[in-house]
Amino acid sequence: MRKIKIEPFFYKAGPRAVLLLHGFTGSSSDVRILGRFLEKNGYTCHAPHYKGHGVPPEQLIESSPDEWWQDVIKGYELLKNEGYEEIAVAGLSLGGVFSLKLAMNAPLKGVVTMCAPMSMRTTDKMFEGVLKYAKDYKQFDGEDPEQIEKDVEAIRKKGMPSLPELQQLIRDVRKELDLIYAPVLVVQSRNDEVIDPQSAHIIYEDVESLKKELVWFEHSKHVITLDKEKEQLHETILQFLNSLDWNE
Repeated sequence: MRKIKIEPFFYKAGPRAVLLLHGFTGSSSDVRILGRFLEKNGYTCHAPHYKGHGVPPEQLIESSPDEWWQDVIKGYELLKNEGYEEIAVAGLSLGGVFSLKLAMNAPLKGVVTMCAPMSMRTTDKMFEGVLKYAKDYKQFDGEDPEQIEKDVEAIRKKGMPSLPELQQLIRDVRKELDLIYAPVLVVQSRNDEVIDPQSAHIIYEDVESLKKELVWFEHSKHVITLDKEKEQLHETILQFLNSLDWNE
């Protein structure tokens, strides 16, 4: 059996810093290609992991949105402690929700949301995603099929008690979008199979930012950072970041 550990990353480049946030059941792998692209273009990038993510799924189901939020804060504070005074944030899916929440709580140069939900499916549907993560993780880890089936069934029986808290987190962020004044780029896949694409309109309409933009991608699905239009996405994000009022 092979054990592969997915790690957070910190790519140091120029004085402009970007905090990159992955989605629910995701990891830094979701934003690593974007991080390398931004690094080549002079941006320092840090992608933390939320508790229970990038590790065996048995740890995921024991974790909670409050703990994940604390990991976002730690990621932001790490950049500050390393001397980066000007920070933007870009997040995929749940990472987009956390990006908006961070904009309500900390000074940011700009915010990028990618396929960020403003409503969530039922907890049953959400848990199906957890089970898929469990199966995929164990297959990637080289476990034999019979053991995978047993492990996933054990997770199914145990459940994930914090899923209602995740629904509430998203509702709470949606209610306070009018507290956001930082520049915002809203990115949404037209063919998103996970969330309601109308979430993009909600974010765009409800934030109070004077500088805001909504960009649709016609040929990508939910994990837009790894899909067929990723190069176009990279350029769109870079253009937005370059347009911000950096001091240096």
